Amino acid sequence: MQASSLTRRAFVAATIALAGLGFASTSRAQAAQQAYQVVSPAQPSDTPGKIEVLEFFAYNCPHCFHMEPMVLDWIKTEPKDVVFKQIPVAWNASMKPMQQLYYTLKAMNRLDLSPKVFDAIHVQHIPLFTKGPMVDWAVKQGLDKDKFVAVFDSFAVQNDVKRADELTQIYNVDGTPSYAVGGKYLTSPVLAGNSYEGALQEVDKLIPMARGSK
Repeated sequence: MQASSLTRRAFVAATIALAGLGFASTSRAQAAQQAYQVVSPAQPSDTPGKIEVLEFFAYNCPHCFHMEPMVLDWIKTEPKDVVFKQIPVAWNASMKPMQQLYYTLKAMNRLDLSPKVFDAIHVQHIPLFTKGPMVDWAVKQGLDKDKFVAVFDSFAVQNDVKRADELTQIYNVDGTPSYAVGGKYLTSPVLAGNSYEGALQEVDKLIPMARGSK
């Protein structure tokens, strides 16, 4: 499998609806001698007593779209001391609405609709990149329009977006999807040999390493 690579700089020059996002940078992968990188300094968990697995993703990322079913299956088998969280990434202001969409669905307890966002963008080719189309789409999913808009524009969602941006910088994420494990390790399909399955297998290997280094 050949993995495309789109970093922040490349993405700025690309069209958001067409380009999506690629794997973590190829140069980083070529320099790596193993399928993961050590995060320094290690980051504390936002969920005390749990090993956090963070997936840095973007709705318009084709690789994230292809990995979504695998990730959903993986979640069903995660250990009891592991908590999985998705972190929507925005390389520039044009991607902010997609972050807001994710956190709006989360705040409304409707993350069950998140896979449908991927489907809408990558299969139905609905341009869910700005607020207007997102509102129309949400209403078609049975969500109350006024409530959706209020949550979408809320201070709480803005704070979530800010935290997502902070985590993206802290973990030095430069491509999607990427996976942080226990605040100590970072892996991706590129680091795992250009393999979707390999990335999740690497996450499984890193969990006991993170557990053992508590």
